Amino acid sequence: MSVDSVTPAFVHAALVGDGEIAIVDVREIQPFDEGHLLWAVSLPLSRLELRIDALVPRRSTPIVCCDGGEGLAARAVARLQDLGYTDVTELAGGISAWDAAGYEVFAGVNVPSKAFGEFIEHQTDTPSVSADELAAMFERGEDLVVLDSRPVPEFRHFSVPGGVCCPGAELVYRVGEMAPDPETTVVVNCAGRTRSIIGAQSLIDAGIPNRVVALRNGIMGWKLAGHEPLTGETQHAPDPSPRSLRHAQDATAQIAERTGVTSIDMETLDQWTSESDEHTLYLLDVRTVEEFGAGHMPGSVHAAGGQLVQSTDSWIATRNARIVLIDADGVRSTMTAGWLRRMGHPNVVIFGLDTVPELEQGPPLSRILGLDAAAEAASFVSADELADLIASDSCAVIDLSPSPTYRKRHISGSWFSTRARIEHALQQIPVAETVVLTSSDGVVATLAADDDWAQKRNDVRVLRSGNTGWVDAGMSMVADPVRLADEADDYWKTPLDPNRQDGKTIEQAMNDYLSWEVALDEQIERDATTRFSRTVIGGLTAMRAST
Repeated sequence: MSVDSVTPAFVHAALVGDGEIAIVDVREIQPFDEGHLLWAVSLPLSRLELRIDALVPRRSTPIVCCDGGEGLAARAVARLQDLGYTDVTELAGGISAWDAAGYEVFAGVNVPSKAFGEFIEHQTDTPSVSADELAAMFERGEDLVVLDSRPVPEFRHFSVPGGVCCPGAELVYRVGEMAPDPETTVVVNCAGRTRSIIGAQSLIDAGIPNRVVALRNGIMGWKLAGHEPLTGETQHAPDPSPRSLRHAQDATAQIAERTGVTSIDMETLDQWTSESDEHTLYLLDVRTVEEFGAGHMPGSVHAAGGQLVQSTDSWIATRNARIVLIDADGVRSTMTAGWLRRMGHPNVVIFGLDTVPELEQGPPLSRILGLDAAAEAASFVSADELADLIASDSCAVIDLSPSPTYRKRHISGSWFSTRARIEHALQQIPVAETVVLTSSDGVVATLAADDDWAQKRNDVRVLRSGNTGWVDAGMSMVADPVRLADEADDYWKTPLDPNRQDGKTIEQAMNDYLSWEVALDEQIERDATTRFSRTVIGGLTAMRAST
């Protein structure tokens, strides 16, 4: 397969320029975690169609596909061209060529955001307390509140005793209800470091009169110090009162002035929408998921503000794109926009939801490119038909669900494979009359049935609605035996995961993760593609000193 390629020098020049570019790493998440370009987004070829429309909405955006030299990038280029993208190339020589050219290779996930958190701490000297110091504060009965800046599912999984869930951009919005007394110390925590630092600094920048500190190293630091976190907690910070909201709006107005955050009206938004074939446009609603579901702007995507700062590359792949942050009262959008501007996204603005004439309700419908065509061409089997094939030993069932999902439960006798390496997986599976593909909901299996390897065969079927359809038909699933026809490198091993497959203890994983995170500040100093703003941060420091 011959596709256009670009050199590392070309990509580096594009990254330091003002034009739009998207770097898409199409390997599975574990190889990506081991080393990638700083501004690359992880979008494995196995699931390319599921997220590409949201991550790179403009079809003429210059896209560079990266891999480790195993040929995945060339396949991704061809697939993206089939889906209507017109300016797609691969990085010649892959990640090793980028490294050989003398450019920085970064390990980890969500690296720009994690590196930015370390940068902020070093630039602002964000105050923090250790786990033992916090435990002593509890023991002394000090007047304090612990605000956990992570989303609700993470908070419920592990939390500091006494902690209250108040995700990222909600901190300035809700702190007035949680710490109305200026003598109350506010402690902000997350799982590790980034959201603790950014969250604490948000409250400091907002000028609340309380002492504000980050919990150093978050939940990981708490566990490593020998303190047990709680599980299953549900307490959430309440909505702001009218008085608290006014205070928050006044504070964020000053932050907007210092960080250069501006708002646009409906006329400008309409103009930008009409120009979205020339300039990439992201419409991101930064409120809670419940507020989003109750009513949101048509065409917008939910991206809770704190998580948007924590993992910007989960929503935004195109550098120098136009980013519109949507909010009802301006507090969360302003805080989020201020951080994104400091992170080096120059075209971020805010937009008031109150000017939208008609709102949509419910979750947004994501577009999965190529699915309709694949479904039209696929040969489906029902759960009953598959059961008969299995009983007659005349089929091989290949499950393309994420490997952790497969390990938990799967159709008895099925084999695991990633979609991108299914041809290799077939060499590990006993020959059968028919190949039946399944996945969690059948979507990835349907897409896989339209891949080149499947088109060369006449014996490929798809289980209708995937494993969901199997269970809905009353069929059972099992956890064993696990049959891996492919390497299970399609998920990120979180430091807190008790079911790690890499041989590390949780303590080793947490220590390694925290050491990696702290070292990012030094590494980004060597990377010329970083545009974190010291000027804006200095302006905020001056603002705090004058108040």
